[in-house]
Amino acid sequence: MNTLNVGDTAPSFTLQNQAGEAVSLQDTLSKGPVLVYFYPKASTPGCTVQAQGLRDIKAQLDGLKVTVFGISPDPVAKLAKFAEKQQLNFTLLSDEDHAVADGFGVWGQKKFMGKIYDGIHRLSFIVGTDGKISHVLNKFKTKDHHEVVLATLAE
Repeated sequence: MNTLNVGDTAPSFTLQNQAGEAVSLQDTLSKGPVLVYFYPKASTPGCTVQAQGLRDIKAQLDGLKVTVFGISPDPVAKLAKFAEKQQLNFTLLSDEDHAVADGFGVWGQKKFMGKIYDGIHRLSFIVGTDGKISHVLNKFKTKDHHEVVLATLAE
């Protein structure tokens, strides 16, 4: 796993959102910075709490012109159910082949309950309008992620 760092150029990508529409990082950056957060699996307890936190600060993020992309290897249909059930007000993107996760360096070996497997590591990146990573968020609890995001953006 070779995770991107501050100053690195974010990989260009276009993925399908929860409505099956193509969404491009490059097109979105023209509107302002983008929070790209990677999460392992929709509708699991930690991922739900993390998404709810971001949902609840949407107005503050909008005020900072920050767009949120939540990326997981879930299929579009599962993202749609997750977004609807949790009333999410931001974009979820399907990265089933984990190519974007690989590009950001967040796909790799994990260990859970004695099992070793490959999966997404929970990291977040703030991508500036120049396409470069301005912040890497890797020290947070799912329930505090939204607070860390706001504190980082206030710097």
